[in-house]
Amino acid sequence: MGSSRAKEQRAARARIEEMRRADAARERRNRIITWTCTGVIVAGVIGGGWYFVQDARKKDEVREAVAAAPVKGEKSFKDLGRDHVTTPVEYTMSPAVGGDHNPVWMNCNGDVYERKIDETNAVHSLEHGAVWVTYNDKAAAKEVSALKERVQRTPYTLMSPYADQSSPITLSAWGRQLDVESASDPRVQQFFDRYVQGEQTPEPGAACTGGKSA
Repeated sequence: MGSSRAKEQRAARARIEEMRRADAARERRNRIITWTCTGVIVAGVIGGGWYFVQDARKKDEVREAVAAAPVKGEKSFKDLGRDHVTTPVEYTMSPAVGGDHNPVWMNCNGDVYERKIDETNAVHSLEHGAVWVTYNDKAAAKEVSALKERVQRTPYTLMSPYADQSSPITLSAWGRQLDVESASDPRVQQFFDRYVQGEQTPEPGAACTGGKSA
């Protein structure tokens, strides 16, 4: 009896030891699977993050390249005077895109003027980084209305009629000018994006309020 009981106890201990080894082996497999899955997930996150970072970087580079490129058809003017004067100024382009100008700027915080404004005040606004939208009687009423809406929602812009320009619609910034016929021309938005407080601005951040109003 004693011998039989001893054999049963040894057998039981052996089964328990086998179960422990099996449990330990299972835990090792689970840890390996967990580590592997975690590694795959981490690698995926890192790889995906790298992809999105690179994709965002490429998009930024494209946007910067577009912003840096001249707007198709624009005219460029250099060597523009910047003295403050209170006498009339003879500008070499119409409308003017720079040169000597009145000490007081025209308010340009999305301001729309229904009548002709003093050009020397408007040029001072351009010096502050504004875009000046002008039009003559060749511009269709719906185009003028669309431009007014765009200007009114865009700080550092102003708009007024200008009879002596050759194009129905003209956009002017300091040293830059673009003629278009339609408010829907995609170059209008390109001009705004590039030149409202753009790199051409002689006095970036200067006020567009507190100046002269109609």
